Amino acid sequence: MTLVRAKKHLGQHFLTDKNIASKIVESLRPANGYKQVLEVGPGMGILSDFLLQKPDYEVFLIDIDTESYNFLQKKYPQLGNRLINADFLELDFKANFDEKMAVIGNFPYNISSQILFKILDNRDQVVEVVGMFQKEVAERCNAKAGSKEYGILSVFLQAYYKVEYLFTVKAGVFNPPPKVLSAVIRLTRNETAALNCDEKLFWQVVKAGFNQRRKTLRNAVSSLINKEKMADNATLDLRAERLTVDDFVKLTNEIAAAR
Repeated sequence: MTLVRAKKHLGQHFLTDKNIASKIVESLRPANGYKQVLEVGPGMGILSDFLLQKPDYEVFLIDIDTESYNFLQKKYPQLGNRLINADFLELDFKANFDEKMAVIGNFPYNISSQILFKILDNRDQVVEVVGMFQKEVAERCNAKAGSKEYGILSVFLQAYYKVEYLFTVKAGVFNPPPKVLSAVIRLTRNETAALNCDEKLFWQVVKAGFNQRRKTLRNAVSSLINKEKMADNATLDLRAERLTVDDFVKLTNEIAAAR
């Protein structure tokens, strides 16, 4: 079977180490109540081989690369319409999957943040994610308040998921090898269905705060607050990177109450 050529414009770096592939698949925890597992960017199927050995999983593969899709069609004819040739970022989750499902993948590094925001958009369905990312992105997902890596992605992911940094992966186990280290993380959906605040306002506050992260929140979120009623609010004198998720929830409620 002709092998698939890795394409730079798609950010493809095919994992070649079967031990690491098995370790990634074993990091899924179906005890979280799902059977459907979607693999993003399967390439030549090194993760898929292990996923399809799990009889309890209903495995779906999605790849935007037509060459990969054609290769996988021949390799896994049993998948039928569970092999999808499409852009993950355009996928309609509600039309394709059950209420609870998991996402797994050696994710293309050039769209890793977009993939995570797509997952956040579908957080009511996606209860678990296990994925390979550029190490820098993985660290950002897991960063704590006060660190330089802490930002918008850190807050949003940690607001809805428990984030675990599982292990680091060296460049030599990929073809072609990336110029950076990689890391695998696991996201597990929090039990609470929603935040204890106006979530739309929460997103606005977090984005505004970090979009001007060198400014105090009083200046960064000035368009969202009642300046007179919140003149004495000490939290607004901090920068966004100092606030935990709980702090942002509290501030969101204070802004809402002062309107």
